[in-house]
Amino acid sequence: MVKNWRWLLLLCLMFPQAGHAQFFKELDYKVETGVSFSGGAHTPLWLSANRQGLGSIQKNSGYVLAGVSQAGAFGKGFSYAWGLELAGAYRSVSPFFVRQAYADFRWRFLGLSIGSKCRDAVLKNQELSSGGLTFSGNSLPIPQVRLGIPDYLAVPGTKGWFSFKGYIAYGMFTDGRWQEDFASAHLNKYVTKTLFHDKAIYFKIGNGKFPLTVEGGLDMPARFSGDFHQYNKKTGAWEVTEIPHRVKDFWRVLVPSKGDAENLAMDQANIVGDMLGSWNFSVEWRVKDWKLRAYFEHQFNDHSQLFGEYGWKDGLLGLELSLPRNPYVSCMVYEHLYSKDQTGPIYHDSTPAVPDQISGADDYYNHGVYSGWQHWGMAIGNPLFLSPIYNEDGNLRFRSNRLIARHVGISGNPSREWKYRILFSHVRHWGTYLYPLAEVEASIHALGELSYCPAALRHWRFTAALGADKSGLIGNSLGGMLTVCFSK
Repeated sequence: MVKNWRWLLLLCLMFPQAGHAQFFKELDYKVETGVSFSGGAHTPLWLSANRQGLGSIQKNSGYVLAGVSQAGAFGKGFSYAWGLELAGAYRSVSPFFVRQAYADFRWRFLGLSIGSKCRDAVLKNQELSSGGLTFSGNSLPIPQVRLGIPDYLAVPGTKGWFSFKGYIAYGMFTDGRWQEDFASAHLNKYVTKTLFHDKAIYFKIGNGKFPLTVEGGLDMPARFSGDFHQYNKKTGAWEVTEIPHRVKDFWRVLVPSKGDAENLAMDQANIVGDMLGSWNFSVEWRVKDWKLRAYFEHQFNDHSQLFGEYGWKDGLLGLELSLPRNPYVSCMVYEHLYSKDQTGPIYHDSTPAVPDQISGADDYYNHGVYSGWQHWGMAIGNPLFLSPIYNEDGNLRFRSNRLIARHVGISGNPSREWKYRILFSHVRHWGTYLYPLAEVEASIHALGELSYCPAALRHWRFTAALGADKSGLIGNSLGGMLTVCFSK
């Protein structure tokens, strides 16, 4: 993570000397501290989830965060933004970490983003949704270099009715040492120095004047390369396999392709690395101060569900209603999450003896070599799948990825100074196809949160929250959290 400091310093020095004075004007500052007190097994889920890495599942934990950021323009058509956030934590995955350290550059419609940056789930209400299936904002950001079109660009000749955006990114996971500490004590496999790739493209129909807007697109991240650590019980020693990261491997995750003789055997039979992703769709209707939006996210773990060959039975279906200003309810979200199908329980690769190929048992978020789809123990995707950090046996897999969940989120602004948020989730877990649970486990996760931004102290925000879990998988918990934030 120290490299993030070097990136930021180097980018600062790259600015023209004449722009230095403006660069250090009008900085935005943020200082925040939060403490949680819990009884039971862990910090309740909604007190620790979807907080971009700030949440800790360990009860009676806390953090202090300080950040600075700025956005501006220089030259013709050029703009920039940068930010740095450092955090110290108690009873967390690390006593100190860099949450954000990024520099963004824009020239007209093109954008370049370098470093670690908090990004919200696509086409979701970050405050009320349970989280995206591919990226939710639950874990610490992954440092990356991202090049693309950040905002929708209108297609010429369509009068703004049709637009698109997208990007390509490469980066690296920073949790290798944490994986070693978490997994090796229990002789579980893990991968360090893992590289990250992501690509996405989205389209929009609507010009903002007509009340109906339709959005949709595809997001396909992948993990590749790294050092694979596996304990050999026969020799009583750890074996390390270096997974290659040649130029051709970068290309093979960009255009999903099979590996060669230097790649892992499974990458030669399938494609290089661990590819997953989701299709995202949204239909929104606006009338004056009312907004109704329906959205659907379909996740896939490999090519079998990428194009609907086996039907799209799994996914997250949501409804969001935004109301005109009133003292009671501002926004409501309902979500239904179903992930039990996974193209069925049977999987078979074709062989000379049995040429039939069956693509089933997709095993969402899990992989034969890499850890579960997590960063520093926290799910990168939806936290209702319960992050590997909860596993007491040091296993980095998701214990249950076959589930049915119903989630409700409500927020309101009784006055200009007060705001509340309520989350409630009911989940039924079946485990995985390979390791099913002995019986179906039900979980309930709830949150009630109240924020106060006094008019006399307009830069301050005080937040109090209560959370509760009732779960056969991670135990029962009841706790509270107090947060104080100053931003200017």
